[in-house]
Amino acid sequence: MRAKFGNHSFAASAVILLFLINCHAQKDVTSKIDNYIKAEMQSQRIPGLSLAVIKNGQIILAKGYGFANVEHQVSVKPETVFQSGSIGKQFVATAVMMLVEEGKLSLDDKISKYFTDTPENWKDITLRHLLSHTSGMGDYPNDYDLRRDYTEDELVKIIKAQPLGFKPGEKWSYSNLGFITLGILIHKITGKFYGDFLAERIFKPLGMNTARIISEEDIVQNRAAGYRLVSRELKNQEWVAPLVNTTADGSLYLTILDMAKWDAALDTEKLLKKSSLDQMWMPPALSGGKTSNYGFGWFAGKFHGHRIVYHGGTWQGFKSFIVRFLDDKLTIVFFANLLQTNESKLMRGLASVFYPEFALPDVQPIEEKESDVKTLARKVLLQLMDNKLDKNLFTSEMQASFPPDRARQMSENLNSLSLPIAIIYSTTELIERKEENNFRTYRYILTDLGATWFFTLKLTKDNKIAGIELQPK
Repeated sequence: MRAKFGNHSFAASAVILLFLINCHAQKDVTSKIDNYIKAEMQSQRIPGLSLAVIKNGQIILAKGYGFANVEHQVSVKPETVFQSGSIGKQFVATAVMMLVEEGKLSLDDKISKYFTDTPENWKDITLRHLLSHTSGMGDYPNDYDLRRDYTEDELVKIIKAQPLGFKPGEKWSYSNLGFITLGILIHKITGKFYGDFLAERIFKPLGMNTARIISEEDIVQNRAAGYRLVSRELKNQEWVAPLVNTTADGSLYLTILDMAKWDAALDTEKLLKKSSLDQMWMPPALSGGKTSNYGFGWFAGKFHGHRIVYHGGTWQGFKSFIVRFLDDKLTIVFFANLLQTNESKLMRGLASVFYPEFALPDVQPIEEKESDVKTLARKVLLQLMDNKLDKNLFTSEMQASFPPDRARQMSENLNSLSLPIAIIYSTTELIERKEENNFRTYRYILTDLGATWFFTLKLTKDNKIAGIELQPK
């Protein structure tokens, strides 16, 4: 009896010790996250942020930081409702795949099968192209009026009028217009507004009780306000027309608690077969033999040995980001209510709490006081990405000496980033400025989820480019 009792005592002590170790580890993780989030919120001037960390489908941390509403000093909590931005695309892609599983759609269907009077350049566009941003469709045209309500028919007419940037399947280019088209297609096939379809087939079955289409006029409990910085002063989000806030490119209200339920479902077959989910997370091959890093509604990649799927969102004073570490069953998701939030940097810092190999470089950004230079830097990066440099921006010496192969390599490097467009617009930060020999040199850091790049711009007195460099850390 004594020996038996001793074994039980040892086992019980081991369980208690393991529990205490886990509690201590959890407390240490929470403390690191708290310190990092608070420091970044102060540095980036983010009013409020909601964060969830999910392991094996269970929430291990759900917490709010700062203010959901600055004017009324309302604190963020896990129940705070944020706008989704483009992470809403994964729900639309799931809805399409549901219809594919039911035999109501096929990924290889030409969209001309469902839309009348389609232009000639649409004849080869398939649903697969729309889902993977390989259709050649672009983004909103310059004359798109965000303060006007458009009907679905009017939206289709606008989209049809836009030229394609390339032949379907030839390249990858992020296209909000493609996902707007998918939302309208869901309506055509089901007879239901795509938002009602999402509510009926995804949100309600999963218990995502606060997930819904954006509505400014409805009373929405715990709704956060969106903000932007204008000349370093905090301003409210800009107003857009009500129907603009309902399109399928990312117009949802979500909480981190909703996202935890969504994340748990993605490890089951509650919504889709595993084969369908795997297909959503597998970027299709392009016609030239290359692949992009985008599946259906999700980016996908492997960083530091970790397979991940991820997506960010930007809209109307809000930023969002979700990363799923597939092999480790770990998910990090956050919402922030500042348009200028550096979402890739923020998420990478959070990932480094669990995986030190994601650690950010010890480099501090400095204040950008020359808005024209900042605009020029981003303009050049975008041109480099498309490998279409405007030679008029360069000095005559630079025009003569800049080899096409170097520009092409820079283009490939930029397109290899986890979120190319978002990184250029949101995570390009000035870290050094100096003047010598009548030139001004600006050095920027581009923070990717898995890597760091430095971009250097050398300018003459009249803002002509005398040199550019793009180098990995």
